[in-house]
Amino acid sequence: MSSFWPSPILFQIGPLSIHWYGLAYAITFLLAYFIFHHSRPGRALPLDENQKDNLLIALIAGIILGARFGYIIFYNAAYYLADPIQILAVWKGGLSFHGGVIGTAIAALLYISWHRRKHHDHTVSFFQITDIAVLITPIGIFLGRLGNFINAELYGRISPDTRFCLNFPSDPANCRYPSQLFESATEGLLLGIIMFVLSRHLHRSSSDKPGQLSAIFLILYGIIRFVNEYFREPDAQLGFIANIPGISALTMGQILSAALVLAGAIMWILIRKTARREEKN
Repeated sequence: MSSFWPSPILFQIGPLSIHWYGLAYAITFLLAYFIFHHSRPGRALPLDENQKDNLLIALIAGIILGARFGYIIFYNAAYYLADPIQILAVWKGGLSFHGGVIGTAIAALLYISWHRRKHHDHTVSFFQITDIAVLITPIGIFLGRLGNFINAELYGRISPDTRFCLNFPSDPANCRYPSQLFESATEGLLLGIIMFVLSRHLHRSSSDKPGQLSAIFLILYGIIRFVNEYFREPDAQLGFIANIPGISALTMGQILSAALVLAGAIMWILIRKTARREEKN
């Protein structure tokens, strides 16, 4: 492999450094604004422009806080309990996608509760919000994993086949899977296309119910991430945390992804049961 590796810094002005990873977040939030205000599902959301802005701010806060505290709880609780001030050191890394999902759900619920109390308006639902969020999430994954790749972090396991691996500058002695690119392509690009196509299909279907798209996203993301974890290096402080005969050792990411699949399946069953009950009435 060539010794060249892209710099994590896009450009620098004096002490201010703009990183590719930060740019990925900025682009995702800008596209989220566009989707909430100008896409078909965004326009269907029964909120005015200011209310949508407030909702988006709440969701962004939920994503960031959820991702941070999810990482702390799921991946490195002992370290942060021993030195709580490090919780604020986000620039050192430490975000969990699964925690971000939880944070997004909590933020959506809190916003709905606040909106109903302030405006006495019960027209906006939790699943209307999450069905839009799952259109945006793959964009963030796609760009964020590219940022991880440029940062040479969250790389894959050592590959037995040198045709499908890279020597990352943070570990030049070993040739590892570029798992960030695998995740960007599958959890980001592929899943994003699937969500877009399904969104249009469900919109035209008479059986479309809020929450179905969210349930499908949880199931598909959980399955794809579970597979990708076999190429990704487990977090050093955890390693493999479960050994199931016939499946091999599992990572924390796989256990959390299995939980997402289960949650999505339960959501789908409950939504379909509710739909059938409404049809009978």
